[in-house]
Amino acid sequence: MASKSADKRYTKEHEWAVLDGDIATVGITDHAQEQLGDLVHVELPELERNVVEGETCAVVESVKAASDIFAPLAGKVVEVNETIVEDPSIVNSDAEGEGWFFRIELDDPAAFEQLLDLDGYDEYLETL
Repeated sequence: MASKSADKRYTKEHEWAVLDGDIATVGITDHAQEQLGDLVHVELPELERNVVEGETCAVVESVKAASDIFAPLAGKVVEVNETIVEDPSIVNSDAEGEGWFFRIELDDPAAFEQLLDLDGYDEYLETL
């Protein structure tokens, strides 16, 4: 299981991002998958799609509800995780590791620093 670390950032919409050069890997947080319950369907963005920060670009459906997944940063989708389309339960078992959703080539890698760090995200969760 991927550890929560300093190079991982979070959004208030419960996405996480890990930066590698100018590529950010994006998924939903463990908190989000717990709230959603067992996932039954994942819809990912199209490759080469340009997304803006905060834009809906993927959808997850659970036995409880459907939920939009937002782009935490602006850029171009360069890879999607087809494995979770075939087996959405991977997101439930490893939301912040093998259950990643997509990778974005960032327009502005420095914007990554604007996302919440783990302490900030944990503090935010306490307000919910």
